[in-house]
Amino acid sequence: RLYQIPFGMPTCEEESEARTLYLIGDFSAPAEFFVTLGVFSFLYTMAALVLYLRFHSLYTENTKLPFTDFCVTVCFAFFWLVAAAAWGKGLSDVKAATRPSALIAAMAVCQGDGVVCNAGTTPAMGLANISVVR
Repeated sequence: RLYQIPFGMPTCEEESEARTLYLIGDFSAPAEFFVTLGVFSFLYTMAALVLYLRFHSLYTENTKLPFTDFCVTVCFAFFWLVAAAAWGKGLSDVKAATRPSALIAAMAVCQGDGVVCNAGTTPAMGLANISVVR
């Protein structure tokens, strides 16, 4: 939800106050999908462990239960792959929206003749990149 993040933009005039610039974009859906799937996977794993350990005889006697367990596990694996791809796409969109050149291009003060704007630092995205690799 980048549109909720304001930051002050200088106006380069002595007596005027800084204007507020808001970023563009809402890339929260892929992250929410990823986290929701992770929570559901955890809950299913805990339920499966209870079934395996506490009700082992029910699991071995019923032939449909292991097949159902297998099908649910395959579905979770597929959705985990989809969620990881969606999270990777969401992260690349966040990187594109927050790269310094895009922010400088959005600042009206940097569009004047003879004005040179540059970024002080680039954002550190190392931990975000690692979260996609996991």
